[in-house]
Amino acid sequence: MFKNYIKIAFRSLLKNRIFSFINITGLALGISASLLIMQYVNYELSYENFNENASKIYRIKTNRYNQGELSTEWASGVVSIGHLLNEAYPEVERYARLTSTGGVISKGDIEFMERDIYFANQDAFRIFGTEIVKGDTENALTEMNTIAISESVAKKYFGETDPVGETLMYNRDRSVTVTAVFKDIPDNSHFKFDILASWSTAAQGDFAADANRVWYWDGYFNYIELAEGVTAEAFQVKIDEFVESQWGEEMRNVDTWMDFELQPMADIHLNSNFIGEAEVNGDGDSVYALLVISFFIVLIAWVNYINLATAKSMERAREVGLRKVLGSQKGQLIRQFLTESFLVNLFAVILAFLIVALVLPAFANLTDQPMTMALFAQQGFWLGLGVLFFVGTFLSGLYPAFVLSSFKPIDTLKGAKLTSGGGGLLRKGLVIFQFMASVGLIIGTYTVYEQISFMRNQELGIDIDRTMVINGPSVTDSTYTEKLTAFTEVMKTDANVENVVVSTGVPGRGVGWNAGGIRKEGAPDSEGKQYRVLGLGYEFVESYDMQVIAGRSFSREFGDEESKILFSRAAAKDFGFADPEEALGERIYFWGNVYTIIGVMEDYHHTSLKENYDKLLFRLIPNADGFYSVKYNAANTQQVVQMAQEKWAQFFPGNPFEYFFLEDRFEDQYEADKQFGSVFTIFSGLTIFVACLGLFGLAAFMTSKRIKEIGVRKVLGASVPSILKLLSTDFLKLIVVSVILAIPIAYYGMEQWLNSFAFRIDLYWYIFAFPAMLVLLIAIATVSFQTSRAAKANPVDSLRYE
Repeated sequence: MFKNYIKIAFRSLLKNRIFSFINITGLALGISASLLIMQYVNYELSYENFNENASKIYRIKTNRYNQGELSTEWASGVVSIGHLLNEAYPEVERYARLTSTGGVISKGDIEFMERDIYFANQDAFRIFGTEIVKGDTENALTEMNTIAISESVAKKYFGETDPVGETLMYNRDRSVTVTAVFKDIPDNSHFKFDILASWSTAAQGDFAADANRVWYWDGYFNYIELAEGVTAEAFQVKIDEFVESQWGEEMRNVDTWMDFELQPMADIHLNSNFIGEAEVNGDGDSVYALLVISFFIVLIAWVNYINLATAKSMERAREVGLRKVLGSQKGQLIRQFLTESFLVNLFAVILAFLIVALVLPAFANLTDQPMTMALFAQQGFWLGLGVLFFVGTFLSGLYPAFVLSSFKPIDTLKGAKLTSGGGGLLRKGLVIFQFMASVGLIIGTYTVYEQISFMRNQELGIDIDRTMVINGPSVTDSTYTEKLTAFTEVMKTDANVENVVVSTGVPGRGVGWNAGGIRKEGAPDSEGKQYRVLGLGYEFVESYDMQVIAGRSFSREFGDEESKILFSRAAAKDFGFADPEEALGERIYFWGNVYTIIGVMEDYHHTSLKENYDKLLFRLIPNADGFYSVKYNAANTQQVVQMAQEKWAQFFPGNPFEYFFLEDRFEDQYEADKQFGSVFTIFSGLTIFVACLGLFGLAAFMTSKRIKEIGVRKVLGASVPSILKLLSTDFLKLIVVSVILAIPIAYYGMEQWLNSFAFRIDLYWYIFAFPAMLVLLIAIATVSFQTSRAAKANPVDSLRYE
């Protein structure tokens, strides 16, 4: 019997080639797009899955307050909190404490600048699920001047030789012993490190004692593993009580409160974007938005099948009648039509598999994910494919099967009219749903594009063009200041170099230096506030074309400039100065010293427009070693890079020459948004294409049912435009209804998305009008292409129809 079902299903598909092609192509595109997106989403959600204890591990985030208002949120917070909680509560099974320390690692002539080095305690391996493959698994990081390295680092410095017990040089002046080799950190980890150095190497003497008790040192990652059965909510209460008992009175005296918040390790990648993150994290909202798109694409493809199958049901009414007269039962007919759905979905799945295989490399490149052909070896891929196939078979085939099998044989054989209001309403409802989704996605795509363009093209308030930034030297000595002066002077003698200035940070990167207890001279501790501080060399303000709105900048013409300070407009306002001029000459207390405010700078975008203006203070540090900004002639970029590299090797030997162009680095902040916009656009376009495929098929069928009517109208003098209008009006009404229903839903969704940006566009009328007009034009073109052939046909041929 099943063989019979297959044979008849094949005949039906071959008889209706156009509709079969539309259904199979639409379903294949929908399934392939859905599979690709689901793989992307699955990878984003897989972070920390390799760590079997991840569900019990939490990062301790630090929140700091200025006089009751939340001022900063730190991923890398207070140095002592993990250690103290581990000592105080048995609920904490273990803790990890880490702090970043880049440096030059060398072995003989092999020398590299290593950025992913962290001082850490032994439990870091257990906390991060890191497997030690060689060396001491229990005490690798307990002794001073010991390190553990990844397999990649081991190969880089030692080749195939066992590195355990061997030594490396750190910053050319400290010998460290390799005690263990661990597996490379997986890509789907929010925290990646290549080298771990023992905590005791960094924490010695008074520092070691202070690191276990002070509450005001930021810049340290703290993770704890809670005991089985202990909930984060219950332990959060204990943390709050602990903070109050340990530091409550002290913090109230200086009115700089803080609290700690537990972040589940598995949530960090998609839901954390705070100061001092170890990695650039993902965006949970974007991931879930793409998941919604994947659902809509495949759903619209299934809707096409249902629409076309029910529309064509009238053509198959006599077939159903004859089968019933000859003894076919309703169940047999349902199985027959489900078999046709099975074949259509099977062919679609096979085609979808081929599409995925073809576009996977390009998609992996677009999303910057490590998706390769190994994807097809994953159980999850085949499970997803199978679910889409079987769900699609029944979801898209069940309703048409019941509609077709329900016809009464006497009515079908008499040629009675079998149309039903229910079937017509269903088709209209499905078309409206398809184009609601299409209009909503286009509005979303357009909004994302406009917001990204707005952020990229907005005036920053600072000049970052023609700026090459060199990472400062890690290896220095007592002659550093003299070498810095000589290097900058030699660089400026080149005609292509306009200036070289130093700083502790540059635009495009968060300001890592946070200072608290800042208040007017003589004011009580309770009035102290905290601000972000940027150290600048002379001429930094002028080189970056920063605007001084009151007073002046740092200048060599004046003496004792290192006791002076600049405020940004936002910081001056927050400090209590009603007018920038009012701040000039005021003396402030800052970390044991008193500084005089000599100028107020206009606010500028130090980081992306996602964030509000930072409240910044600027100190003069003429020998800062963080970054060297080289302002140059853009026409000779390569020449400047080559010359800078030569001079760097001359003045800072043993320090790798690392540089980047500031404009590119600033753009990198929007990379995730641009990536999301590209993926969103591609799959939104696919959604519209699949919807139009269904509309094309539906228009073709409805036109074929009115061939005789068209012929009669042409004989009676009807023009081609009037016939096109007649055939298109019903469809266009449905599209207009789709637009009207989609706009408020899209408005709400995009308003919520835009609210996450400190600087954002307004949702003007054209953001909705353009997508609406685009969908209407696409729909008109789709319907007109099909109906114009019938309208232009010879009426004699039309009247001979049947």
